[in-house]
Amino acid sequence: MRGEILHYDREHGFGFISGADGKRYVFGREDLRRDMALAKGAAVEFQPNGDRAGNILSVRARAGDPVDNVAATAARPLPGAALAHFGRDAENDAESTAVWSYFWRDLTANYVNFTGRARRKEFWSFCLFWPIGLAVLVAIGLSFDLSTDDFEGGSGLPIVSLSLFGLYAVLTILPWISLLVRRLHDVGLTGWLAILCFLPYIGALAILVFGLIPSQVGGNKWGPVPVGVRL
Repeated sequence: MRGEILHYDREHGFGFISGADGKRYVFGREDLRRDMALAKGAAVEFQPNGDRAGNILSVRARAGDPVDNVAATAARPLPGAALAHFGRDAENDAESTAVWSYFWRDLTANYVNFTGRARRKEFWSFCLFWPIGLAVLVAIGLSFDLSTDDFEGGSGLPIVSLSLFGLYAVLTILPWISLLVRRLHDVGLTGWLAILCFLPYIGALAILVFGLIPSQVGGNKWGPVPVGVRL
């Protein structure tokens, strides 16, 4: 199939190709037929295998041009191909690797994202800000509860505090589960192991272990190495 290079990270050995069928394919250094300097927009031919591209060969290189010239190749967009940035380019353009940015994206864009990978920094960013957010809400709730006559008289419960606590827990359970799944993907494990994190006695230990395991080197079936990871 004919395709166009959307992004290639030579340092970490992964990239994305936009196929003539309009789909995006991931590939690694091992999928190249030869060592090539692949520039964004370069035309290639490849063999699709699911969502992965293999046996990749530059169209210029196939025609007999020197490999060094491949970097200067810029093909016109293919019909139906998605014109978008992916991989590290997309991360640099639209996403920050700051601690707060990770936490905010987990609550918004990645709210129910059970695909892809999450590095250790993203995981611990959520673990840091989640209790901070809870503490702020409980403090707000207590300020309202303490201002009521029923609570001060001892005849009632801190209703506002308990309500905010319950609402916060319910609204953040899905982002928490999806983050656990993506963290497991990042270390090369199935996301179903996230169940261990909710079991009595071993849940806290499982969370600690899964949060400390380094990212798997290179791309895996769940995606490329997360941006910012130094291998």
